[in-house]
Amino acid sequence: MNKNIIKPTESELKILKVIWEKGPVTVKAVNEELSFESEKEVGYTTTLKLMQIMAEKGLLTRLKNGRMHIYDSAIQQKDTQKLMLDKLLQNLYSGSASNLVMQALGNHKTSKDELDKIKNYIKKLEEEEK
Repeated sequence: MNKNIIKPTESELKILKVIWEKGPVTVKAVNEELSFESEKEVGYTTTLKLMQIMAEKGLLTRLKNGRMHIYDSAIQQKDTQKLMLDKLLQNLYSGSASNLVMQALGNHKTSKDELDKIKNYIKKLEEEEK
């Protein structure tokens, strides 16, 4: 993973999530999704300016298609998640994955299916150590 990935802001993450889910999109499509998710109107020019800044920062790519600009993510979702989780782990949990997991499980209702997935993942990790 490229350690020079820029950590996106909260607003930038919202835009990235839309693009990761939908693929290459126009500003209009992102703006409509953000307005739908927030249940209030998000200004088109605000979304446009933020996406232009994100392209300048290297978070997005922009392709001109006639009069339209199509934006895509320049960073991978998994890389971004890993970077942000690593920073969270170091900054809030002193590098302790177990403290992070226990906090997450203790603060939220976890379904039986999720617990089964977690148990299976732990078993897999234990088997890899043998």
